[in-house]
Amino acid sequence: MSGKIGPLLFAALGVLGLAGIAHAQDVLIRNAKVYTQSGSGTLERADVLVQNGRVAQVGSGIAATPSADVIDARGRPLTPGLFGGITALGVEEISLEPSTVDSSTAYGEGKGGPSFEPRPEFDVTLAFNPDSAAIGVNRVEGITFAMVAPTALPDGTMFAGQGAIARLDGRVEAFAPASRTLFVDLGANATASSGKSRAAQYMLLEQATRESQPAKPLAAGDLRLLTPAGREVLARYLGGGRIAFSVDRAADIRQVLAYAERNKVHPVIVGGAQAWQVAPLLAKARVPVVLDPLVDLPGTFDQLGATLENAARLDRAGVPIAFTQFTDPTHNAHKVRQAAGVAVAHGLPWDAALRALTLTPAEVFGLGAELGRIAPGYSADLVLWSGDPLDVTSVAEQVWIGGRPQSMRSRQTELRDRYRPNVAAPTRN
Repeated sequence: MSGKIGPLLFAALGVLGLAGIAHAQDVLIRNAKVYTQSGSGTLERADVLVQNGRVAQVGSGIAATPSADVIDARGRPLTPGLFGGITALGVEEISLEPSTVDSSTAYGEGKGGPSFEPRPEFDVTLAFNPDSAAIGVNRVEGITFAMVAPTALPDGTMFAGQGAIARLDGRVEAFAPASRTLFVDLGANATASSGKSRAAQYMLLEQATRESQPAKPLAAGDLRLLTPAGREVLARYLGGGRIAFSVDRAADIRQVLAYAERNKVHPVIVGGAQAWQVAPLLAKARVPVVLDPLVDLPGTFDQLGATLENAARLDRAGVPIAFTQFTDPTHNAHKVRQAAGVAVAHGLPWDAALRALTLTPAEVFGLGAELGRIAPGYSADLVLWSGDPLDVTSVAEQVWIGGRPQSMRSRQTELRDRYRPNVAAPTRN
């Protein structure tokens, strides 16, 4: 039955939860300010028709299908779903309770050798819980996809492991195979397993690389750094795979670029506090940087050149940028929207900031033909906002993932309603 979705239906969706909205149905969003992130630019008072979970039409005067729910946006902003950054969503529930944290491995500790054995085969996605409360908390804030990444432990190994992009709508098969990424932690986090020296880190990285190349077998009896499974996994990323390197110092970024060129790797710089100092090199190689726009004061000696203008300087140089945040990247992944606003306040164009939260991260992690745009054929991952999406006073009024309206309730809203029963909950529509 067609008609307008109003406050009562939105409330019903919140009560029913995801189980009650399992079927994607046609949706027509009328009269929205549509940030398409495509060649169409930003469209005022435009319509978006969603069919079978995908954007079918974008334009003016689109006719509703007989079964479509029709929503009058009243000129409010409609954006693609936002990227939550590099997180442990679904693999970390309570940070201080070890039994709920599956984002890292201490395998090899206490065996008499290096503190931890390098295990690039560690795949954090195997522990993903799509029902994690942290996912719902961020989804109601407009976060529809995020990189679920392994975490390198202090004094661990440079190979943190493998991660991938997760769609955050509760689906069991949440991960996009094209987004699989190997994470390598270098720089200031020089580990005990590399003798506390970043030079030794590069030495061991080269050894692991040689071990993984069939054309360069080691002789019998040679010391092997990786397990057979580890060599097999690393070999898949060499010669065209994606490796995310956590580095901040400009000198380390140069080393990463040289390593990537030698081994035909598609590198992603994570952190990059001093990336602006090597922006021409990054732009020439088309190497993206996933950065935290709030990094200003140096937390380590690798960040002496940190500046709030990092994003703006990289963008001006033509470096693809995406946003994450490092203070609390999992439970408060949605704060990346505030960080994007700070980048705008320090010189980044507004449109570039929104792109860094939508299309660019989708492109960086191999999903540029599926996510990040409001255009025909793209997944209908959409967010209707009360106001400027980069303004912290704005809220997500409704979120769709794959054309399905998501529950706008979370553990936080339920706690609010339970313990403040006499205070009216703010409306989202």
